[in-house]
Formats: sequence, structure tokens, C-alpha cells
Amino acid sequence: MNHHVLPPLGLALVTGLVLPLMLVRAVWAQQAPRLGLAVWILCGALFAAATALLPAQLVLPARTSHRLVDMALTLEPPSPRRLLDATPREALAALSALVVLAAPGTGFVRELVRARRARTRHAELLRLVGRYDERLGVTVLEDPRPAVYCLPGRSRRVVVSTGALEVLSERELAAALAHERAHIGGRHHLMVAAAGAYASVFRRLPLARIGGRTVPLLLEMAADDRALRGCSSDALASALYALATGHAPQRAFAAGGPSAAVRMRRILGPRRAGRPVLRGLFAVAACASAILPLVALCCWTR
Repeated sequence: MNHHVLPPLGLALVTGLVLPLMLVRAVWAQQAPRLGLAVWILCGALFAAATALLPAQLVLPARTSHRLVDMALTLEPPSPRRLLDATPREALAALSALVVLAAPGTGFVRELVRARRARTRHAELLRLVGRYDERLGVTVLEDPRPAVYCLPGRSRRVVVSTGALEVLSERELAAALAHERAHIGGRHHLMVAAAGAYASVFRRLPLARIGGRTVPLLLEMAADDRALRGCSSDALASALYALATGHAPQRAFAAGGPSAAVRMRRILGPRRAGRPVLRGLFAVAACASAILPLVALCCWTR
């Protein structure tokens, strides 16, 4: 077997299996949700690149595949002239890599299209039954159940039910609206679509299975942290409590929902001592170092 297949194989194992199992248990990921999300994004990108390199390395001879590893490590793509001079075997390797990348890429586009269609249908419904409140900058929906949610993307808007207007104070409503606008401003629907694509393509893979339920929770926590820049923790926690049983359409971000209890404990609980960012970076670096022997083997063995 071509030994140059070992670095992408090790990288795929670390990003697809080891890091996800570590992240789901890591306290620092919830203390610093944006760092946790960045690690999930990095895992997804590196896993896709590694799995694309695997079939290419199996097709290419050892000498050519060594150059492929060098280009991947130095991030230096081949020149146009080199591409034109590619052999049939190298063209087959490139085609196999593109086929592997097409699976998550197609899944991502499919998730985006489905979500956009669902949000567009709901936005059209809101134009018929909702009314726009200029003071709040939201669409008000006649519904006795307390709910605050947003539709991201091109149909972006924040929706507040009349039930929520009745039970929320001004401070609580402002906190809930800040939370929803953080989802819209952060384009969180793109990460949800990416997590959904991985979950549909790599069903049994820990990266996909765990990420499919962890990424949305971290996005909610990141939106909570963004909202807390302009409101108190008591106001946001009270709003989450009032909206915990609220309902929202699919493909929308709700201020309450099933994760409200976990997020309330996080908001009101004592901040843990220590440096979560440093602990997270150290844990990621420790996992990444596991593939260094494989990279060294390829560098020393031609």
C-alpha cells in the first residue's frame, strides 16, 4: 500500500472520530461557544479534505503522491501548466477527489434549498396573517402562545407572537430580540445547513452524528452571548423561561425551545475559573499532534 495514504487517513480519524468525541464532553466548548463552533468548522473542512485525498493517494504512485502531500501541507496548488500536463492516472486521482467532495457539497446545497423553500413559504404566510410593528422592527403574529423566532436568509425577519408581548417585559423582549438578531447577523443558518448535510451524508460518523445536535446548541449559546452584550443575564434568562414552551416553524431559530433549560443554567450559573480558550486550543493541538508521526514518515520516506 502507498504509505502516503497514512497522513490523510490519520487526519480523517482525528477530525471524524477523536475530536468530535472530545468536543461533546468538553466544558470549555460551552464556555466559549464561538471557539467550539470554529473547531467544528475546522473538523468538517479537514475531514472533507482528508477523505478527498484518500482515493487520490491510492490511485497515484508513491512519488507523485508525495508531491500531493507536499502541496496539501504547504497549501500550494498546482500551476495551470502542471494541470495541463497531467497524466491519465493523475486525472483519475483528481476526479476521485472531486467525487468525494461532491457528496457533502451537494448535501449542503440541498439543505440550503430546502430551508430556503420552507422559510419562503412561511414568510408568505406571515405577509397574510402578520402585521409589521415599526417601533420594534418585528412581525407580530396573532397567537396566544408566547414565541419569538427569526427567519434568516433572504426572508430574514424576527417574529413575535401576541402571547409573547403579553408575558414579556420590555427588558425581556429586548433580550429575546437581540438573541434572534444575533442569529441573523451571524448567518447561523449556514452552519445549521452544513451540520445537516454531514448528518445526512455520513450518518454513522461521530463528526456528523454528534455535530448534528451539538452545533445548533452552540449556535444558541453564541447568540445568547451576543445578546448579553446589551442586556442583563437576568433579563435573558427570564425571557428564555417564558418562551421555553413556545413553538416555531421548522428551519427557524427560536429564542426558547428544548435547549432553553440548559442555556438558562449556563447564563445564571457561576462562571468557571480558568481560561476556556487556552484549554480548548491545547486540547485541539494535542489531538492534532497525533498525526505528526505520520506526516514525518511521509517526509522522510520517498
